[in-house]
Amino acid sequence: MVEALKTPDFMTVAVDQWQLINGVPQAMAPADGTHAVIKAEVGGLIRAHLAAHRPGCRVLMNPGVTPRIDNEDHVRIPDIGVTCKPVPRGVALIAEPILLIEILSPGNPAQIWVNVWSYPTIPSVLEILVIRTTTIGVQLLRRGPDGAWPEVPLPIETGTLTLDSIGFRVPLADLYAGTWLAEPA
Repeated sequence: MVEALKTPDFMTVAVDQWQLINGVPQAMAPADGTHAVIKAEVGGLIRAHLAAHRPGCRVLMNPGVTPRIDNEDHVRIPDIGVTCKPVPRGVALIAEPILLIEILSPGNPAQIWVNVWSYPTIPSVLEILVIRTTTIGVQLLRRGPDGAWPEVPLPIETGTLTLDSIGFRVPLADLYAGTWLAEPA
């Protein structure tokens, strides 16, 4: 279903994504261009890696996930998810995600972080990656060997990003290919 919303400057935008928060549907505004390019680039890099190294796993864009806290009242929509379980026809929720990725939008960082901090309640999730869109850098949360999560994310601003959950390594700058952040100054 597509609904129209009025933005603060009274431009009409289409909304076709919804989350369920405390049992109430919540519209998600469309992403800006930088967000969209990063999402496509990251999804493509992970898809290629999985095809070559973990063919039983798949990357999904905008998958529905259900945190274990009040799960009948909450469905969150991360930007990207990875599962190594089959994706059945007609099912909106991703089964046993192992990696969830959020891309920060300047307009709603608080809501993104609310989502991020709900993801550790999903037993199968091993890593959560948060990608910035105003500067190059990410924040990574990784479940420890004892099953515990760190209290603060690990900031990564240069070098190589490693996602242990899928055995993936990539220069951090590659996540930003095609964006203004990757252009020479």
